Amino acid sequence: MKQSRWMSLVESIANVVVGYGVAVVTQMLVFPLFGLHASLNQNLMMGLVFTGVSLVRSYCLRRVFETLRTIQAASSSQMSQ
Repeated sequence: MKQSRWMSLVESIANVVVGYGVAVVTQMLVFPLFGLHASLNQNLMMGLVFTGVSLVRSYCLRRVFETLRTIQAASSSQMSQ
């Protein structure tokens, strides 16, 4: 069964929200192990930056793979003619 656009949006939002929470908690646990100490506000802001970078990376990779898929489909179509 194909996922609706609405559910794709809900899944994407959930992924970003959960990822942000995981990033902030991970920073708060790991940074002190390396002698880095940040306030809660600093951790929240760094989490936003990392989340933004992750979104851009994910989008770019998705577009690259969609381009590759399109090229492959066109190549397959030409071979069958």
